[in-house]
Amino acid sequence: MSAHHGRGRKKGGHEEEHENHERWAVSYADMMTVLMALFLVLYAMSSVDSVKYEALRTSLAAGFGNETLPSDGGTGILDGATGDPVPVGQEPPTELEPTEPEVAGPTDDAAAARAEVARLAEIRDKIQAALDAVGRGDAAQMRITERGLEVVIVSDDVFFANASADLQAGGVEVLGAVAPVLAGLTEDLAVEGNTNHLRLTGGPFTSNWALSSMRATAVLTELTDVHGLAPERLSAVGYADTRPLVPVGDPAAIATNRRVDIVVLSPAPPAVKAQLPGLAGTGPEIGGAAPEGVAPQPVDLAAEPAAATTHEGAH
Repeated sequence: MSAHHGRGRKKGGHEEEHENHERWAVSYADMMTVLMALFLVLYAMSSVDSVKYEALRTSLAAGFGNETLPSDGGTGILDGATGDPVPVGQEPPTELEPTEPEVAGPTDDAAAARAEVARLAEIRDKIQAALDAVGRGDAAQMRITERGLEVVIVSDDVFFANASADLQAGGVEVLGAVAPVLAGLTEDLAVEGNTNHLRLTGGPFTSNWALSSMRATAVLTELTDVHGLAPERLSAVGYADTRPLVPVGDPAAIATNRRVDIVVLSPAPPAVKAQLPGLAGTGPEIGGAAPEGVAPQPVDLAAEPAAATTHEGAH
């Protein structure tokens, strides 16, 4: 019985599985296969068809705006050309890095100044032609200065009556002629009123400052309200007798220094504007005015003739 039982247990038992000690060979074979494929791919990539490469290089050059692409690669991966390591901080700039703006040199400024003088001279000629067309060719004198084009309109009975800021018929006609030319410009305009050195002793204005300011405002208002110039382009200021065109002792001072200036302000940089008077040369003189670009000399009122200071209504 016990022997039978023993045989039964032996028949129904399971034999112990043996460990497979050759599984490494399978993994090794897989790794060698992958390495073989890798080397085959690398070898295939190293064989470059020179004809196809040249065609590709030409196509890329055309696509990037005919830029010159390298025909030969570098010998290393450090700098793409020599294989030498590049010191830190001395890497060559890339095309994506911002570059410093170029600063105009003396040659560039001179060229820009010549172009600006030519442009201002063209505006001057248009204004002169407009005045000639209405028979007022002698109503204004023009000169190119560091500020731009100064249109000097002597106001002796043409623009304003003595001690008055009301536009005369002649002033209305002059402004009507020049306004279309000024309206076609983009530059800002400065309207500047000036008087001669004779002091006011009567009338609605208490000083030459008030008179010159109101005359400049009257011209500005005529240009904006009647002729449609953009108000944001214009400014008006009165200088009284502080900016004479001719010295007080000159016989033409009383008539010539009574004027309204319309200045076409140049938008050029200061370095360019500084060259404008020299390139333009000396403009037409106005009653013995100083050469163009030369600032008027200060007026010493103490040296004026006593009789002139008491002249009534001379503006």
